[in-house]
Amino acid sequence: MDFLNYRIKFLLKNLFRGLLILALIVILYILLQLYTPFDGFIDYVGKWPFAVYLVFIISEVVLGIIPPELFMIWSIKHGIFNTYFLNILLLSGISFFAGVTGYFIGRHAVKIKWMQQFLEKYVLRYKNLLKRFGGILIVIGAVTPIPFSAICMVVGATNYKFSKFLLIACSRFIRFAAYSAVILQANI
Repeated sequence: MDFLNYRIKFLLKNLFRGLLILALIVILYILLQLYTPFDGFIDYVGKWPFAVYLVFIISEVVLGIIPPELFMIWSIKHGIFNTYFLNILLLSGISFFAGVTGYFIGRHAVKIKWMQQFLEKYVLRYKNLLKRFGGILIVIGAVTPIPFSAICMVVGATNYKFSKFLLIACSRFIRFAAYSAVILQANI
């Protein structure tokens, strides 16, 4: 039962961290809108939506270097679709499939000799725990600031059942729905 309490505390701690980061991004966004020509910068970047999506794809596959919330802010007025909802749906789909890509990277990384040594030393000793509790780890990666793709790689390296992974990884869409709603409301 202690482990369950630890998992809940870990999830709540990271959810709080995610909400705090979201609040900071929203406050910074509002301040930038009020006191700088930030909208001009967003409009300038908005001229190349495919380049922005490419940066997002690379960021999401390579351990989530850039917070997805920044792309949500960009997609309020830009993107390849005319509605914010469809742009967010595209971003969340890209993020989800970046996680799936991470899963397969992890699954095949164990076949590379030097990666196998690294994974055995740092990850695979927890293989049974990761297989048993990988679902909660996927949810935590999907809805908190912990890099989703990295979690997916670790889970893939343990040969976590793919069908379970896909089902649980769909929780990534919840994060995008909730965060994008907050960001849209903050758009003055």
